[in-house]
Amino acid sequence: MDPNVVKRNELLAKKVIKGLESRNMTGYYAASREDALSIALGLIDKGSSVTMGGCMSAVEIGLVDAVKSGEYKFIDRATMQPREALLAGYDADVFLTSANAMTDDGILVNIDGNANRVSYIANGPKKVIVIVGMNKVCDDIDGAMKRARSVAAPTNAQRFGLSTPCSSTGTCANCKSPDTICCQFLITRYSRHAGRIHVILVNDSLGF
Repeated sequence: MDPNVVKRNELLAKKVIKGLESRNMTGYYAASREDALSIALGLIDKGSSVTMGGCMSAVEIGLVDAVKSGEYKFIDRATMQPREALLAGYDADVFLTSANAMTDDGILVNIDGNANRVSYIANGPKKVIVIVGMNKVCDDIDGAMKRARSVAAPTNAQRFGLSTPCSSTGTCANCKSPDTICCQFLITRYSRHAGRIHVILVNDSLGF
């Protein structure tokens, strides 16, 4: 990565972390995917029950493989009935996720289809670890919402093979398609519980 981009990301991350702290959330800066993995594993106690949403960022830094092969109780949605997995997740010690976008003053923006991901972030698992590539940091709420709807949502719709307008055009049509994954919007501007939400900012382009 170009040294100037690295320096820019370091400086921007300081601003984001300060914003997170003002919102009762904890921020970290990882200079690489390997550093991000180390920070994340340091936040998960051995023996913890761990669940996750469809978080490509956690996969990309190697966190999912590390949890599956480590001394943790991984709640694997792929091996469970949807309702069973949903309820088990609410009682998990740790939830791994990303954000569709976030502002440079620490506000998280997420869009969901079935609401398991946004509901876990809002309330449920004891600890939430959010892996965010610096590519997802936006200037303000409007920019973050635009990114979530016109970058993250179309890409995920294509990934899942859904028949939505954005899947074929690449941009949001504010649709009410039966396949829409833009059903619930969650803006996390403050955490009522200190020490619950941990955001790891990664000096890389991660996820969608």
